[in-house]
Amino acid sequence: MSFCSYYDTQVCHSCSLIDLFYAEQLTEKSAHLHKALEAFSVREWLKPTASQLKGFRNKAKMVVSNSDEGIVLGLSDEVSLISCPLYDISMQTVLEQTQNWLRGLGIKAYDIKKKKGELKYVLLTRSSYNGTMMLRFILRSHGVISRLQGNMEALMALAPDIHVITVNIQPVHMAILEGEEEIFLTEKTRLEEQLNGIPLFIRPKSFFQTNPDIAAKLYKTVAKWVDELEAKSIIDLFCGVGGFALHVASNERNVIGIELEHEAIECAKDSAQLLGIDTLTFKALDAVSFSTETSKAPDVVIVNPPRRGLGQELCKWLERVSPEDILYSSCNAVSLAKDIEWLKSYEIIKVQLFDMFAHTQHYETLVHLKKK
Repeated sequence: MSFCSYYDTQVCHSCSLIDLFYAEQLTEKSAHLHKALEAFSVREWLKPTASQLKGFRNKAKMVVSNSDEGIVLGLSDEVSLISCPLYDISMQTVLEQTQNWLRGLGIKAYDIKKKKGELKYVLLTRSSYNGTMMLRFILRSHGVISRLQGNMEALMALAPDIHVITVNIQPVHMAILEGEEEIFLTEKTRLEEQLNGIPLFIRPKSFFQTNPDIAAKLYKTVAKWVDELEAKSIIDLFCGVGGFALHVASNERNVIGIELEHEAIECAKDSAQLLGIDTLTFKALDAVSFSTETSKAPDVVIVNPPRRGLGQELCKWLERVSPEDILYSSCNAVSLAKDIEWLKSYEIIKVQLFDMFAHTQHYETLVHLKKK
């Protein structure tokens, strides 16, 4: 028996490793990472960074379905997940309050088969810094916005930790989480976060790591490695809200952060302004587009790509500009290995596993690559 009733009753299978002792989980993930990188010589394997076992996730994504009792937040087959132990008690409480509030309003879930109804997803994000939360409703149309907005004060009175409420319109009949249009129902438009004393901001569409404790340790490790390299110029590709760039920034270094999502860049710029570092620049650009315009090599390039990895084009650019060091943060060891294969001018100095996703087969990997 695990500590999760959803898993033990075979309702939810997301945490496929939860019935293993945690040490066994880390052993299994480490073996997977060693297997993925077995074709390369690694000078040093560092000890994996372990996660908390419960309450570590800062974001809940709830599929909305209809039941005889009203809407259900959880899985698409009328199974509630509002008490998932990966969320802390405050998030579980707000999810339950939100579910009950929506039932009271008579809001109907979007029925995929009938193509009827309005509410598709409910997303809840929590700041580990001050406990405030952002609640997002993913709707098919504008039809029930006035009903939500007209009763919003009652929900916020029940759940005062909710500081940001938005509606996102996703009108197409496809498995797409969100649409382009985001409507704020509150004056506040973002959450304040802080990791290792660095101010960060979370907006609805900006990517942020789901395990703040492990993210803080990952950022701190990158900052340590950069200090050891005595780098004076750094490029951070796929920088998101600026986690890596802000941690390595100083008035003695020139740091550029590149991210496609405009919302994330605006958050990063605000953080940089609070830190008062003039040598830190953020640009809302596609990484490939940026690479075609950049030919000068920085001392270090930090990359944190999505699961698909960097791809051949960006790897060719890295080979061409030839920075002395590359710090690669990856959530997919398979695409990581493929990218390293393309980076033929580099050798692996050290590798460290960060267990960002406890109880699942997923993990984050940090690799230091140095020019041969």
